[in-house]
Amino acid sequence: MRLTASFWVSAYLARLRLADIPAFVTAHGDDTGGSVLVKLNTLDGQAVALTRSFDLTSGARVWVELARGDEAEVDAAIGRQRGFDPDLWVIEVEDRQGRHLLDEPGLSD
Repeated sequence: MRLTASFWVSAYLARLRLADIPAFVTAHGDDTGGSVLVKLNTLDGQAVALTRSFDLTSGARVWVELARGDEAEVDAAIGRQRGFDPDLWVIEVEDRQGRHLLDEPGLSD
C-alpha cells in the first residue's frame, strides 16, 4: 500500500524536526497522489533539487538529482517542474551541512 503524499510529507517534516533541520513546505501539492520534490538549500547560494524516481534496473524507488548549483538555477528548474505537474509538493530543507535524511531507512525506499 502506498502512503498518501500529505502523510509522507508530515512524517518527513517530523523526522527533520527531530534532527533540528529546518524545513518548509513551499508548494502544497495534491494531498493524495502528488509527487514530492525536495530542495536542499545549503545557505551559501547553492542548492540541490531531489525527486523520486524508479531505478530502471531493480524497479526500486530512489531519490535522484533533478538540479544542482546556483540556488536561482535550481529554483528555475523547480519552477519548470511545477509547470509540468501542478500537483507537485516542494519541501525546502535548509542545512549548511547538506543533510536531507532522504538516505535514511523509511525515507530512502
